[in-house]
Order: sequence, then structure tokens, then C-alpha cells
Amino acid sequence: MADGTCANVLYRLMRWFAEMKLSPLAYLCYQLNKLLNGCVIGIGADFGPGFVLMHPVGVVINSKVRGENNITLESGVVIGDEKGRSPVLGNDIFIGAGAKVIGSVHIGNKVKVGANAVVTKSAPESATMLGVPAKPYSR
Repeated sequence: MADGTCANVLYRLMRWFAEMKLSPLAYLCYQLNKLLNGCVIGIGADFGPGFVLMHPVGVVINSKVRGENNITLESGVVIGDEKGRSPVLGNDIFIGAGAKVIGSVHIGNKVKVGANAVVTKSAPESATMLGVPAKPYSR
């Protein structure tokens, strides 16, 4: 599938199985997501309603990442930890293709991260983050 419907369903099933303490089934969903969709979402990763993978290929999300509601990711996005500390994402977030969000950062509400940006510092609310390293874009 080109769109992320299958990946989203497998992620939600994985989370539900994990919450129900059905670890083998959660692990099966994790492995199926890798095999069928080319994405890795750690079993402990937690996103609220409205989490959308537009194109899941190449998406990698650490198991300690926390996200609120209405988060949209495009292909090749990496959200990972650094030194054991993972990002926290607010509400209404869009992360463009190939972007990276690394380390103990907080991505505020209504933030957009541009394609291939590398976010290593927290992003303020309603910011558009661009570049390597990513900085808030101002007109």
C-alpha cells in the first residue's frame, strides 16, 4: 500500500495488544509493520487520536516517543532518542518527508517541520522549523 492505512492499523493494534499485556501479539504487529510497510514504530511509542502516517516507508519512531493528537508524518521521518531521552510532540503537528527529530526536545502545538529538517532543539508553538539544524522560519 502506498498510503499509511495498513501501518496505522497495525500501530493501533500493536498499542492495544501491549496495553492488554498481550506482548507476543504486539510484537507480531511490530514485525508486520516492518515487513509490510517498511516502518519501525517502537512498541512503547504513544500517540493520541489523529496520528497519521501518510507514506510509512522509512519511518522510524523510538519506543519512548510521546505524541498528543493530530500528528501527521510523511515518509522517511525519524523520531528518536539521544542518550536515553526521547522527543515529546504536542497537538496538530506536521513533519515533512525525511525530517529528523532527535533527543530530549519538545515540539509545541501547531508546529510544522519541513522536509529533511533536523530538529535537535525544542520548537515553540506554531513554528515552522526548517534547515539543518532546524530553526524557526520567520518571514
